[in-house]
Amino acid sequence: MYTFLASFTVQPEHRSDFVEVALKTGRDSLANEPGSKAFTVVADEADPNRFYLNETYADEAAFQAHAEGAYFKAFFAEASQYAEGPTWLMRGNVLSQPA
Repeated sequence: MYTFLASFTVQPEHRSDFVEVALKTGRDSLANEPGSKAFTVVADEADPNRFYLNETYADEAAFQAHAEGAYFKAFFAEASQYAEGPTWLMRGNVLSQPA
């Protein structure tokens, strides 16, 4: 499994837009990309303009397929208008699975 955590800083007037496009990207990716395993959108409790995407894929190749796909491109076409990022906070291979 390959996972990452990335942050985005969003213009205050576009917070709901960012949440909407991020959640849609997650739903579409999980439903239509076999290598997509988890897609979580997290709001920072200390900074209302910061959001995190925590995504998990079957392997790095599955993430690369996602990164080259339509949902990824649509997300960045929309979000890049009002969000800065991603700032990569963590990327790598999962060494153990939850019990």
